[in-house]
Amino acid sequence: MGTLYVFGLFVNLIFINNFVLNKFLGICPFIGVSKNIESAVGMGFAVTFVMGLASFVTIFLYKAVLVPFDATYLRIVVFILVIASLVQLVEMVIQKFSPPLYKALGIYLPLITTNCAVMGIALLNLDAAYFDVPYAELFALFAGVAGGIGFMIVLILMSSIREKLRLNNVPEAFREVPIAFITGGLMAMGFQVFSSSMIEAWMK
Repeated sequence: MGTLYVFGLFVNLIFINNFVLNKFLGICPFIGVSKNIESAVGMGFAVTFVMGLASFVTIFLYKAVLVPFDATYLRIVVFILVIASLVQLVEMVIQKFSPPLYKALGIYLPLITTNCAVMGIALLNLDAAYFDVPYAELFALFAGVAGGIGFMIVLILMSSIREKLRLNNVPEAFREVPIAFITGGLMAMGFQVFSSSMIEAWMK
């Protein structure tokens, strides 16, 4: 598994199996933080950092501590503690260096701890084909970063669309959250073009 595998991993998790549009994980921040591009970019980078580092640390702890001590049943608790610690670190850094962004993200920043996309990548890594290879932690890091980038891309796309929608005469009943869910659904349908089955169908 070399460069080609890593490239395929990124393409898969960014476009084909996007955590938001394909697996429907992380919907809360996807809807809540996509009101403007600045917040979307900040949240995207924060989630990418947490997903990447959490993927690396959780697989390392799972293989080095939980498996040898036959304590794999504690994986959910350990993973939550790791994710919560990383989110706390990100929160302190953003609050220190970018108070406006910290204020804009609001409650959604600490809620990265309960973002099911972050926990999802940590658990999916345990079932991945690269789990038993010598550099499993490194591949898990790549998977986490790829998942985070996919999350960030759809978040920025969503925020761009919602900013334009605010300039249009959207019926009152569909404003804000309703139109956001409709837009998200259309984006999910659009991303299906990257699915392997769709591409194979077109090639026939």
